[in-house]
Amino acid sequence: MLLSRRQGRQRTGRWRRWRRQRPFWGGLFAVLAGAWICVLPLAPLKVMLQQGVAGIPSVLMGVVMIVLGLTAWFSPPQRNLAGVLTTLIATAALVLSNLGGFLIGTLLGIVGGGLMFAWQPHTTARRGTGSAGSPTAPTGSAPESAPSPPTPHHDPQGAHQS
Repeated sequence: MLLSRRQGRQRTGRWRRWRRQRPFWGGLFAVLAGAWICVLPLAPLKVMLQQGVAGIPSVLMGVVMIVLGLTAWFSPPQRNLAGVLTTLIATAALVLSNLGGFLIGTLLGIVGGGLMFAWQPHTTARRGTGSAGSPTAPTGSAPESAPSPPTPHHDPQGAHQS
């Protein structure tokens, strides 16, 4: 009994760590939007607003949105491109795909793309910065302004290196 509870806690902990290390909710909304836009043209004709030429772009846009959502999950450094493309495709689906899946797919795609683009990885603050002996602290003169805190996220381009 104790072993199964411990395993359950470990699985829950691993799931939480995995989910927090990537734009999970943005990817989930993008996958749901893609599935909604993709499946809607396959519905019966009574439900469809328009059949024919709108069916092919709908399925393609839905598949691409699902792939972009999965890209945000499994390759978080690509989240900015995936977020922008998801938002653009969701907006294009409004015109090309039965009002973007009756507006539901478009709204989910825009929200998901925005969440993917806005997500930043969380890193812990560095200890020991800003002390009196640090090279950034001026000596012998009054400081004009407080030194800026270190960036709270990883900077892949290296713009904030000291």
